Amino acid sequence: MHASLLDDAAGSDPVLTTRQAAQLLGIAVSTAQLWIENGVLPAWKTPGGHRRIRLSDVSALLRERGSLHAEPAAHARDFLPAATTVLPAQEQARLAALRASGLVDAAPKAVFDRLTWLAAQVTACPLAALTLVTAQRQLFKSRVGIALLETAREDAFCNGTILRDEPMVVPDARLDARFAASPLVTGAPYVRFYAGVPLRDAHGYRLGALCVMDHEPRRLREREMRALGELAAIAMDEIRRR
Repeated sequence: MHASLLDDAAGSDPVLTTRQAAQLLGIAVSTAQLWIENGVLPAWKTPGGHRRIRLSDVSALLRERGSLHAEPAAHARDFLPAATTVLPAQEQARLAALRASGLVDAAPKAVFDRLTWLAAQVTACPLAALTLVTAQRQLFKSRVGIALLETAREDAFCNGTILRDEPMVVPDARLDARFAASPLVTGAPYVRFYAGVPLRDAHGYRLGALCVMDHEPRRLREREMRALGELAAIAMDEIRRR
């Protein structure tokens, strides 16, 4: 179906069901439904209440994201601590735990998409992500409102989050010397606010973070921070099941 529908796109713009769109995108139907609800995938309702999607919108999303199947693949340098690493023994153990988890090369998980969508909803933030931090890269294993699949580790807010046990909050990145020059702040997605909770495996190693971001400076209410922490706990439960 994937090839035939895409071939037909040149002469027409077929209407797809949510299931057909999910098959083309290589994601679960539940994930497609979340993307529709969040506005990532344009859709409309029929009089009978069924969601319908244009093939052209699916094709545009595939082009924009360079194929949703193409998660950043792991390579050797992802797990080799840099010479400048602080506490290299601890970082080496953390990277070994990350490698053993299999998460870097794992296929997208619908549960992570649900958690990032919920994180964005409960905090009213336009951007959310579940990340893994390798020796050199920050990988977005799930994301809302972010087109990037990865960034350099030195540019990543989550690189700071994995250095602590408690959440990291940056009210205004432009006023924070650690992040003011980051390409994520000076360019798309133009992050000004960040809040992230570290994600620990069963042995306590911090592999990445669940985070929310905004284009404007702000703070989260206590209940919003608690909700973000509870969602991070669910993500950690899923990580520890692997």
